[in-house]
Amino acid sequence: MRGGCRLFPLLLLALLRGLCHGREAAPGAVTCGSVLKLLNTRHSVRLHSHEVKYGSGSGQQSVTGVEASDDANSYWRIRGKTDGSCQRGTPVKCGQAIRLTHVNTGKNLHTHHFPSPLSNNQEVSAFGDDGEGDDLDIWIVQCSGTHWEREDAVRFKHVGTEVFLSITGEQYGHPIRGQREVHGMPTANHHNYWKAMEGVFIKPSMDPAKHDEL
Repeated sequence: MRGGCRLFPLLLLALLRGLCHGREAAPGAVTCGSVLKLLNTRHSVRLHSHEVKYGSGSGQQSVTGVEASDDANSYWRIRGKTDGSCQRGTPVKCGQAIRLTHVNTGKNLHTHHFPSPLSNNQEVSAFGDDGEGDDLDIWIVQCSGTHWEREDAVRFKHVGTEVFLSITGEQYGHPIRGQREVHGMPTANHHNYWKAMEGVFIKPSMDPAKHDEL
């Protein structure tokens, strides 16, 4: 999973095959195995992580929101609750349990009972090694239809602690100045809607053997 530079030849290849979709993507379902960026629709920032650890709380790798649309550290891969439970190219169902793995560091989106550093909500971190963490990496996709559609705003509810992945606007200073705090909130509200943006959306016809680096 390490070695994020692998992502860029893959994106170029996908673009040439007509499989890379950004803001102008045709409607369709988000699929298992896809790599994408997630935009918080209230605050217009993308879910992001990097090799910067929290200075308090868990001390794990921090998760933030960034305004830039072209930052390679904002790519996340969609995986099942367990290996094999989310077949590549299969549309993600509303109510399905997933993991979101940060492409460049191989850590999973995670939350636990630590206070977040700025808002004192629940800390959200990136945890694990090479895509393997623990049961606190599991999130439920909440949407209104049958499947998670790329044009829809959805929520992610954490299975272990029942909080929603959220941003309320607090900004960090040094060393990640201007980035927004990402945290868990116990209530569903307008701060916890997310939309699929730039990425590579895997189709069932794609040959998995040629795309293992995802």
